[in-house]
Amino acid sequence: MNIGRANALLVALAGCLGFLAHANDTNVLIWQADRDRVSADIRGEALWPLLEDIAHQTGWHIFVEPGASQNASVKFRNLPTGEALEKLLGNLNFAFVPQTNGPQELYVFTTTIQKATQRIAPAPRKAAVMRHVANQLLVKLKPGANIDALAKEYGAKVAARNDKLGIYLLQFGDSTATDTALGQLKSSSDVASVEYNYVYDPPPTPQLAAGVSASTPSLSLNPPSSSGHVIVGLIDTPIQSLGSQLNQYVLKPVSVMGDTTTPSATDPTHATAMAQTILDGASAQGANASIQILPVDVFGNNPTATTWSVALGVQAAVDGGATVLNLSLAGTSDSSILSDVVQQAISKGIVVFAAAGNQPVTTPMYPAADPGVIAVAATQNGQLAPYSDYGSFVSIALPGTSLFNEGNQSWVVQGTSPATAYASGIAAGSKSGSDATWAQILSSMQSRFPVPPKGN
Repeated sequence: MNIGRANALLVALAGCLGFLAHANDTNVLIWQADRDRVSADIRGEALWPLLEDIAHQTGWHIFVEPGASQNASVKFRNLPTGEALEKLLGNLNFAFVPQTNGPQELYVFTTTIQKATQRIAPAPRKAAVMRHVANQLLVKLKPGANIDALAKEYGAKVAARNDKLGIYLLQFGDSTATDTALGQLKSSSDVASVEYNYVYDPPPTPQLAAGVSASTPSLSLNPPSSSGHVIVGLIDTPIQSLGSQLNQYVLKPVSVMGDTTTPSATDPTHATAMAQTILDGASAQGANASIQILPVDVFGNNPTATTWSVALGVQAAVDGGATVLNLSLAGTSDSSILSDVVQQAISKGIVVFAAAGNQPVTTPMYPAADPGVIAVAATQNGQLAPYSDYGSFVSIALPGTSLFNEGNQSWVVQGTSPATAYASGIAAGSKSGSDATWAQILSSMQSRFPVPPKGN
Protein backbone atom coordinates (compact mmCIF):
# COMPACT_ATOMS: atom_id res chain seq x y z
CA MET A 1 0.00 0.00 0.00
CA ASN A 2 1.23 3.52 -0.80
CA ILE A 3 0.83 5.28 2.49
CA GLY A 4 0.98 8.63 0.68
CA ARG A 5 -2.63 8.10 -0.45
CA ALA A 6 -3.95 8.90 3.01
CA ASN A 7 -5.54 12.33 2.78
CA ALA A 8 -5.09 12.96 6.48
CA LEU A 9 -1.36 13.12 6.01
CA LEU A 10 -1.78 16.10 3.64
CA VAL A 11 -3.74 18.39 5.94
CA ALA A 12 -0.63 20.12 7.24
CA LEU A 13 0.22 21.28 3.72
CA ALA A 14 -2.70 23.71 3.61
CA GLY A 15 -0.84 26.47 5.41
CA CYS A 16 2.29 26.35 3.26
CA LEU A 17 3.08 28.83 0.49
CA GLY A 18 3.88 27.96 -3.10
CA PHE A 19 7.18 28.35 -4.86
CA LEU A 20 8.88 27.89 -8.18
CA ALA A 21 12.19 26.08 -8.52
CA HIS A 22 14.33 24.81 -11.34
CA ALA A 23 16.30 21.61 -10.85
CA ASN A 24 18.19 22.29 -14.06
CA ASP A 25 17.58 23.78 -17.50
CA THR A 26 14.87 21.22 -18.39
CA ASN A 27 13.44 20.02 -15.07
CA VAL A 28 10.86 22.33 -13.55
CA LEU A 29 8.83 21.90 -10.38
CA ILE A 30 6.07 24.32 -9.34
CA TRP A 31 4.73 23.74 -5.85
CA GLN A 32 1.64 25.69 -4.76
CA ALA A 33 0.97 23.90 -1.49
CA ASP A 34 -1.38 26.54 -0.09
CA ARG A 35 -3.75 25.57 -2.90
CA ASP A 36 -2.68 21.90 -2.79
CA ARG A 37 -1.53 22.04 -6.41
CA VAL A 38 1.77 20.88 -7.93
CA SER A 39 3.02 21.05 -11.52
CA ALA A 40 6.13 19.37 -12.96
CA ASP A 41 8.06 18.78 -16.15
CA ILE A 42 10.84 16.37 -15.16
CA ARG A 43 12.86 14.09 -17.42
CA GLY A 44 14.99 11.27 -16.09
CA GLU A 45 15.83 12.78 -12.71
CA ALA A 46 17.24 10.32 -10.16
CA LEU A 47 15.61 9.93 -6.76
CA TRP A 48 18.35 11.45 -4.63
CA PRO A 49 18.67 14.83 -6.42
CA LEU A 50 14.87 15.00 -6.72
CA LEU A 51 14.45 14.58 -2.96
CA GLU A 52 17.29 17.00 -2.29
CA ASP A 53 15.51 19.56 -4.43
CA ILE A 54 12.17 19.00 -2.67
CA ALA A 55 13.86 19.28 0.73
CA HIS A 56 15.51 22.53 -0.29
CA GLN A 57 12.30 24.03 -1.64
CA THR A 58 9.92 23.00 1.14
CA GLY A 59 12.07 22.92 4.24
CA TRP A 60 10.73 19.40 4.92
CA HIS A 61 12.86 16.81 6.68
CA ILE A 62 12.99 13.89 4.23
CA PHE A 63 14.14 10.38 5.12
CA VAL A 64 14.71 7.62 2.57
CA GLU A 65 15.35 3.89 2.84
CA PRO A 66 18.97 3.14 1.88
CA GLY A 67 19.15 1.56 -1.54
CA ALA A 68 15.84 2.96 -2.76
CA SER A 69 16.02 4.21 -6.34
CA GLN A 70 13.71 5.72 -8.92
CA ASN A 71 14.09 7.85 -12.05
CA ALA A 72 11.31 10.39 -12.46
CA SER A 73 10.10 11.24 -15.96
CA VAL A 74 6.74 12.95 -15.55
CA LYS A 75 4.84 15.93 -16.84
CA PHE A 76 1.65 17.15 -15.15
CA ARG A 77 -0.10 20.34 -14.14
CA ASN A 78 -2.03 21.40 -11.03
CA LEU A 79 -2.29 18.00 -9.33
CA PRO A 80 -3.08 17.67 -5.63
CA THR A 81 0.06 17.14 -3.57
CA GLY A 82 -0.64 13.47 -2.84
CA GLU A 83 -1.16 12.61 -6.52
CA ALA A 84 1.90 14.64 -7.47
CA LEU A 85 4.10 12.75 -5.01
CA GLU A 86 2.76 9.46 -6.35
CA LYS A 87 3.80 10.42 -9.88
CA LEU A 88 7.15 11.81 -8.80
CA LEU A 89 8.03 8.78 -6.66
CA GLY A 90 6.61 6.09 -8.96
CA ASN A 91 6.52 2.64 -7.33
CA LEU A 92 8.09 3.83 -4.10
CA ASN A 93 6.00 4.16 -0.93
CA PHE A 94 5.91 7.39 1.01
CA ALA A 95 4.37 8.85 4.13
CA PHE A 96 3.95 12.54 4.93
CA VAL A 97 3.90 13.06 8.68
CA PRO A 98 2.76 16.48 9.99
CA GLN A 99 4.74 17.97 12.85
CA THR A 100 3.36 20.45 15.39
CA ASN A 101 6.60 22.06 16.52
CA GLY A 102 9.03 21.59 13.68
CA PRO A 103 9.54 20.96 9.97
CA GLN A 104 7.14 18.52 8.29
CA GLU A 105 8.54 15.03 7.61
CA LEU A 106 8.39 12.93 4.46
CA TYR A 107 9.43 9.24 4.53
CA VAL A 108 10.26 7.41 1.28
CA PHE A 109 10.77 3.65 1.29
CA THR A 110 10.44 0.37 -0.60
CA THR A 111 9.56 -1.94 2.33
CA THR A 112 8.54 -0.30 5.63
CA ILE A 113 8.58 3.22 6.99
CA GLN A 114 10.86 2.11 9.82
CA LYS A 115 13.66 1.52 7.28
CA ALA A 116 13.52 5.08 5.96
CA THR A 117 16.43 6.24 8.11
CA GLN A 118 18.78 8.12 5.78
CA ARG A 119 18.27 11.88 6.01
CA ILE A 120 18.20 13.84 2.75
CA ALA A 121 20.18 17.07 2.96
CA PRO A 122 18.72 20.01 1.03
CA ALA A 123 20.30 20.45 -2.38
CA PRO A 124 23.57 22.32 -1.99
CA ARG A 125 23.78 25.60 -3.83
CA LYS A 126 26.54 26.02 -6.37
CA ALA A 127 28.92 28.88 -5.87
CA ALA A 128 27.51 32.06 -7.31
CA VAL A 129 28.73 32.78 -10.82
CA MET A 130 29.15 36.43 -11.78
CA ARG A 131 28.01 36.19 -15.39
CA HIS A 132 28.59 39.11 -17.70
CA VAL A 133 27.79 40.13 -21.26
CA ALA A 134 30.48 38.92 -23.61
CA ASN A 135 32.94 41.55 -24.89
CA GLN A 136 31.45 44.50 -22.98
CA LEU A 137 32.82 46.81 -20.31
CA LEU A 138 31.14 49.57 -18.29
CA VAL A 139 33.29 52.66 -17.87
CA LYS A 140 32.79 55.73 -15.67
CA LEU A 141 35.03 58.58 -16.72
CA LYS A 142 36.55 61.34 -14.67
CA PRO A 143 35.44 64.89 -15.51
CA GLY A 144 37.00 66.19 -18.73
CA ALA A 145 37.87 62.76 -20.16
CA ASN A 146 36.83 61.86 -23.72
CA ILE A 147 35.17 58.48 -24.19
CA ASP A 148 35.51 58.50 -27.97
CA ALA A 149 39.27 59.01 -27.79
CA LEU A 150 39.54 56.36 -25.09
CA ALA A 151 37.53 53.85 -27.13
CA LYS A 152 39.72 54.46 -30.18
CA GLU A 153 42.86 53.96 -28.12
CA TYR A 154 41.67 50.53 -26.94
CA GLY A 155 40.08 49.42 -30.21
CA ALA A 156 36.56 49.50 -28.82
CA LYS A 157 33.21 50.80 -29.99
CA VAL A 158 31.03 53.04 -27.81
CA ALA A 159 27.91 50.85 -27.80
CA ALA A 160 25.88 53.14 -25.53
CA ARG A 161 26.42 56.30 -23.53
CA ASN A 162 24.96 58.44 -20.78
CA ASP A 163 26.87 61.70 -20.66
CA LYS A 164 24.78 62.99 -17.74
CA LEU A 165 26.04 60.19 -15.53
CA GLY A 166 29.42 59.99 -17.23
CA ILE A 167 29.03 56.24 -17.83
CA TYR A 168 29.59 54.38 -21.09
CA LEU A 169 29.26 50.90 -22.54
CA LEU A 170 32.24 49.75 -24.59
CA GLN A 171 32.09 46.84 -27.06
CA PHE A 172 35.25 44.88 -27.93
CA GLY A 173 36.04 42.43 -30.71
CA ASP A 174 36.60 39.38 -28.52
CA SER A 175 36.96 38.24 -24.92
CA THR A 176 40.76 38.48 -24.94
CA ALA A 177 40.66 42.13 -25.98
CA THR A 178 37.96 42.75 -23.36
CA ASP A 179 39.95 41.19 -20.53
CA THR A 180 43.15 42.98 -21.58
CA ALA A 181 41.39 46.34 -21.75
CA LEU A 182 39.81 45.79 -18.33
CA GLY A 183 43.23 45.51 -16.71
CA GLN A 184 44.64 48.49 -18.58
CA LEU A 185 41.63 50.76 -18.03
CA LYS A 186 41.81 50.17 -14.28
CA SER A 187 45.08 52.12 -14.24
CA SER A 188 44.02 54.83 -16.72
CA SER A 189 44.09 58.37 -15.36
CA ASP A 190 40.88 59.13 -17.30
CA VAL A 191 38.83 56.33 -15.72
CA ALA A 192 37.01 56.57 -12.40
CA SER A 193 35.89 52.92 -12.54
CA VAL A 194 35.59 50.08 -15.03
CA GLU A 195 33.93 46.66 -14.79
CA TYR A 196 32.18 43.93 -16.76
CA ASN A 197 28.54 44.42 -17.72
CA TYR A 198 27.05 41.88 -15.31
CA VAL A 199 23.83 39.97 -15.93
CA TYR A 200 20.63 39.79 -13.86
CA ASP A 201 18.78 36.52 -14.41
CA PRO A 202 15.11 36.43 -15.49
CA PRO A 203 12.73 37.17 -12.61
CA PRO A 204 10.25 34.48 -11.45
CA THR A 205 7.37 33.87 -13.84
CA PRO A 206 3.80 34.26 -12.52
CA GLN A 207 1.82 31.00 -12.50
CA LEU A 208 -1.89 30.38 -12.90
CA ALA A 209 -3.61 30.01 -9.52
CA ALA A 210 -6.32 27.43 -10.12
CA GLY A 211 -9.46 27.54 -8.02
CA VAL A 212 -8.82 30.85 -6.26
CA SER A 213 -9.80 34.44 -6.91
CA ALA A 214 -7.66 37.48 -6.19
CA SER A 215 -9.20 40.72 -4.95
CA THR A 216 -8.68 44.10 -6.62
CA PRO A 217 -6.87 46.73 -4.50
CA SER A 218 -9.19 49.48 -3.23
CA LEU A 219 -7.52 52.87 -3.62
CA SER A 220 -8.48 56.40 -4.48
CA LEU A 221 -6.25 59.03 -6.03
CA ASN A 222 -6.31 62.21 -4.00
CA PRO A 223 -4.61 65.57 -4.57
CA PRO A 224 -1.00 65.51 -3.39
CA SER A 225 -0.59 66.21 0.30
CA SER A 226 1.80 68.76 1.74
CA SER A 227 4.44 66.04 1.80
CA GLY A 228 4.14 65.64 -1.97
CA HIS A 229 2.81 62.95 -4.27
CA VAL A 230 4.38 59.52 -3.86
CA ILE A 231 5.63 57.87 -7.06
CA VAL A 232 7.08 54.36 -7.00
CA GLY A 233 9.67 53.75 -9.70
CA LEU A 234 9.17 50.11 -10.74
CA ILE A 235 12.47 49.06 -12.33
CA ASP A 236 11.54 45.79 -13.96
CA THR A 237 10.34 44.05 -17.14
CA PRO A 238 7.84 45.54 -19.62
CA ILE A 239 4.42 46.10 -18.06
CA GLN A 240 0.94 45.33 -19.39
CA SER A 241 -2.36 47.09 -18.85
CA LEU A 242 -3.71 46.55 -15.34
CA GLY A 243 -7.29 47.17 -16.44
CA SER A 244 -9.54 50.19 -16.17
CA GLN A 245 -9.64 50.18 -12.36
CA LEU A 246 -5.91 50.15 -11.80
CA ASN A 247 -4.44 51.90 -14.86
CA GLN A 248 -5.15 55.29 -13.28
CA TYR A 249 -2.36 54.55 -10.82
CA VAL A 250 0.19 53.81 -13.55
CA LEU A 251 2.13 56.58 -15.27
CA LYS A 252 3.32 56.30 -18.87
CA PRO A 253 5.96 53.54 -18.96
CA VAL A 254 9.57 54.41 -19.71
CA SER A 255 12.00 52.07 -21.46
CA VAL A 256 15.77 52.32 -21.40
CA MET A 257 15.91 49.48 -23.91
CA GLY A 258 14.51 51.33 -26.92
CA ASP A 259 11.53 49.95 -28.80
CA THR A 260 10.23 46.71 -27.34
CA THR A 261 7.43 44.36 -28.27
CA THR A 262 4.22 44.81 -26.30
CA PRO A 263 3.90 41.75 -24.04
CA SER A 264 1.08 39.27 -24.66
CA ALA A 265 -2.04 40.09 -22.70
CA THR A 266 -2.58 36.41 -21.83
CA ASP A 267 0.54 35.83 -19.73
CA PRO A 268 1.37 38.48 -17.12
CA THR A 269 4.91 39.81 -16.98
CA HIS A 270 6.90 40.15 -13.80
CA ALA A 271 6.38 43.93 -13.82
CA THR A 272 2.61 43.47 -14.12
CA ALA A 273 2.69 41.22 -11.06
CA MET A 274 4.92 43.61 -9.11
CA ALA A 275 2.75 46.64 -9.95
CA GLN A 276 -0.34 44.94 -8.60
CA THR A 277 1.60 43.81 -5.53
CA ILE A 278 2.75 47.38 -4.87
CA LEU A 279 -0.87 48.54 -5.07
CA ASP A 280 -1.89 45.71 -2.71
CA GLY A 281 0.69 46.92 -0.22
CA ALA A 282 -0.50 50.51 -0.54
CA SER A 283 -4.17 49.53 -0.20
CA ALA A 284 -3.41 47.88 3.14
CA GLN A 285 -2.58 51.36 4.46
CA GLY A 286 -6.09 52.66 3.75
CA ALA A 287 -8.42 53.30 0.83
CA ASN A 288 -7.22 56.90 0.52
CA ALA A 289 -3.61 56.05 -0.25
CA SER A 290 -2.47 58.35 -3.05
CA ILE A 291 0.34 56.71 -5.00
CA GLN A 292 1.32 56.18 -8.61
CA ILE A 293 3.70 53.77 -10.27
CA LEU A 294 6.28 54.75 -12.88
CA PRO A 295 7.20 51.56 -14.78
CA VAL A 296 10.77 51.56 -16.10
CA ASP A 297 11.63 48.70 -18.45
CA VAL A 298 15.23 47.48 -18.09
CA PHE A 299 14.74 44.06 -19.74
CA GLY A 300 13.11 44.93 -23.06
CA ASN A 301 12.72 41.89 -25.28
CA ASN A 302 15.65 40.17 -23.51
CA PRO A 303 15.25 37.48 -20.84
CA THR A 304 17.93 39.16 -18.72
CA ALA A 305 18.88 42.66 -17.60
CA THR A 306 22.38 44.02 -17.00
CA THR A 307 24.05 46.42 -14.60
CA TRP A 308 24.12 48.92 -17.48
CA SER A 309 20.36 48.78 -18.10
CA VAL A 310 19.53 48.80 -14.37
CA ALA A 311 21.76 51.84 -13.81
CA LEU A 312 19.98 53.66 -16.62
CA GLY A 313 16.65 52.49 -15.19
CA VAL A 314 17.41 53.93 -11.77
CA GLN A 315 18.32 57.27 -13.32
CA ALA A 316 15.20 57.24 -15.52
CA ALA A 317 13.00 56.64 -12.48
CA VAL A 318 14.69 59.48 -10.60
CA ASP A 319 14.30 61.80 -13.60
CA GLY A 320 10.61 60.79 -13.75
CA GLY A 321 9.96 62.01 -10.23
CA ALA A 322 10.06 58.72 -8.31
CA THR A 323 10.31 59.08 -4.54
CA VAL A 324 10.50 55.31 -3.94
CA LEU A 325 12.46 52.83 -6.07
CA ASN A 326 11.41 49.18 -6.29
CA LEU A 327 14.14 46.82 -7.48
CA SER A 328 12.60 43.35 -7.41
CA LEU A 329 15.78 41.85 -8.82
CA ALA A 330 19.08 40.63 -7.43
CA GLY A 331 22.50 39.65 -8.67
CA THR A 332 25.81 38.48 -7.28
CA SER A 333 27.86 41.30 -8.80
CA ASP A 334 28.90 44.24 -6.68
CA SER A 335 28.84 46.93 -9.37
CA SER A 336 30.51 50.13 -8.24
CA ILE A 337 28.97 52.00 -11.19
CA LEU A 338 25.41 50.89 -10.40
CA SER A 339 26.03 51.47 -6.70
CA ASP A 340 27.12 55.03 -7.43
CA VAL A 341 23.90 55.72 -9.36
CA VAL A 342 21.84 54.25 -6.50
CA GLN A 343 23.75 56.31 -3.93
CA GLN A 344 23.02 59.47 -5.89
CA ALA A 345 19.30 58.61 -5.72
CA ILE A 346 19.48 57.96 -1.97
CA SER A 347 21.27 61.30 -1.46
CA LYS A 348 18.20 63.01 -2.96
CA GLY A 349 16.00 61.50 -0.24
CA ILE A 350 14.67 58.68 -2.43
CA VAL A 351 13.90 55.41 -0.62
CA VAL A 352 15.23 52.27 -2.33
CA PHE A 353 13.91 48.73 -1.74
CA ALA A 354 15.65 45.72 -3.34
CA ALA A 355 15.15 41.96 -3.28
CA ALA A 356 17.50 39.94 -1.08
CA GLY A 357 17.53 36.97 -3.51
CA ASN A 358 16.25 33.39 -3.63
CA GLN A 359 19.34 31.19 -3.10
CA PRO A 360 19.06 30.84 0.05
CA VAL A 361 22.45 31.96 1.39
CA THR A 362 23.93 34.71 3.52
CA THR A 363 26.10 35.95 0.66
CA PRO A 364 25.27 39.60 -0.06
CA MET A 365 23.20 40.18 -3.19
CA TYR A 366 23.15 43.43 -5.11
CA PRO A 367 21.89 46.11 -5.26
CA ALA A 368 20.19 44.99 -2.00
CA ALA A 369 23.52 44.97 -0.11
CA ASP A 370 24.55 48.44 -1.27
CA PRO A 371 24.74 51.06 1.52
CA GLY A 372 21.40 52.73 2.25
CA VAL A 373 19.35 50.21 0.25
CA ILE A 374 16.61 48.38 2.18
CA ALA A 375 17.11 44.67 1.47
CA VAL A 376 13.90 42.63 1.69
CA ALA A 377 13.71 38.91 2.51
CA ALA A 378 10.59 36.73 2.17
CA THR A 379 8.50 35.06 4.86
CA GLN A 380 6.29 32.00 4.77
CA ASN A 381 3.77 31.37 7.54
CA GLY A 382 5.54 33.95 9.68
CA GLN A 383 8.90 32.22 9.26
CA LEU A 384 11.78 32.93 6.92
CA ALA A 385 10.85 31.31 3.60
CA PRO A 386 13.07 28.31 2.83
CA TYR A 387 14.11 29.84 -0.50
CA SER A 388 14.89 33.33 0.84
CA ASP A 389 18.37 34.77 1.20
CA TYR A 390 19.20 36.07 4.65
CA GLY A 391 22.14 37.54 6.51
CA SER A 392 23.37 40.79 7.99
CA PHE A 393 22.61 42.81 4.82
CA VAL A 394 18.85 42.08 5.04
CA SER A 395 16.73 44.77 6.74
CA ILE A 396 13.12 43.52 6.72
CA ALA A 397 11.07 40.48 5.67
CA LEU A 398 7.55 40.39 4.21
CA PRO A 399 5.27 37.69 2.73
CA GLY A 400 6.83 36.17 -0.37
CA THR A 401 3.66 35.22 -2.23
CA SER A 402 1.43 37.58 -4.22
CA LEU A 403 -1.96 36.67 -5.69
CA PHE A 404 -3.32 38.99 -8.39
CA ASN A 405 -5.75 39.24 -11.32
CA GLU A 406 -4.78 39.55 -14.97
CA GLY A 407 -6.81 38.68 -18.05
CA ASN A 408 -9.84 37.55 -15.99
CA GLN A 409 -7.69 34.92 -14.27
CA SER A 410 -5.89 34.72 -10.95
CA TRP A 411 -2.12 34.33 -10.89
CA VAL A 412 0.49 33.78 -8.20
CA VAL A 413 4.14 34.74 -8.02
CA GLN A 414 6.61 33.92 -5.26
CA GLY A 415 10.02 35.02 -4.07
CA THR A 416 11.75 37.99 -2.54
CA SER A 417 10.50 39.96 -5.58
CA PRO A 418 6.88 40.25 -4.36
CA ALA A 419 8.12 40.69 -0.77
CA THR A 420 10.02 43.75 -2.02
CA ALA A 421 7.00 45.05 -3.93
CA TYR A 422 4.84 44.71 -0.81
CA ALA A 423 7.43 46.72 1.12
CA SER A 424 7.49 49.46 -1.50
CA GLY A 425 3.69 49.63 -1.55
CA ILE A 426 3.38 49.75 2.23
CA ALA A 427 6.02 52.48 2.47
CA ALA A 428 4.46 54.55 -0.32
CA GLY A 429 0.94 54.10 1.05
CA SER A 430 2.10 55.11 4.52
CA LYS A 431 3.81 58.22 3.18
CA SER A 432 0.94 59.46 1.01
CA GLY A 433 -1.19 61.96 2.86
CA SER A 434 1.00 61.64 5.95
CA ASP A 435 3.27 64.04 7.74
CA ALA A 436 5.50 61.18 8.87
CA THR A 437 9.10 61.31 7.71
CA TRP A 438 10.66 58.48 5.73
CA ALA A 439 12.88 57.73 8.72
CA GLN A 440 9.79 57.28 10.91
CA ILE A 441 8.05 55.09 8.32
CA LEU A 442 11.09 52.88 7.79
CA SER A 443 11.67 52.54 11.52
CA SER A 444 8.05 51.42 11.93
CA MET A 445 8.43 48.89 9.11
CA GLN A 446 11.53 47.40 10.72
CA SER A 447 9.51 46.87 13.89
CA ARG A 448 6.51 45.43 12.03
CA PHE A 449 8.46 43.22 9.62
CA PRO A 450 11.59 41.89 11.38
CA VAL A 451 13.68 39.19 9.72
CA PRO A 452 12.89 35.82 11.35
CA PRO A 453 15.83 33.62 12.31
CA LYS A 454 16.81 30.91 9.86
CA GLY A 455 15.09 27.64 10.79
CA ASN A 456 16.50 24.14 10.71
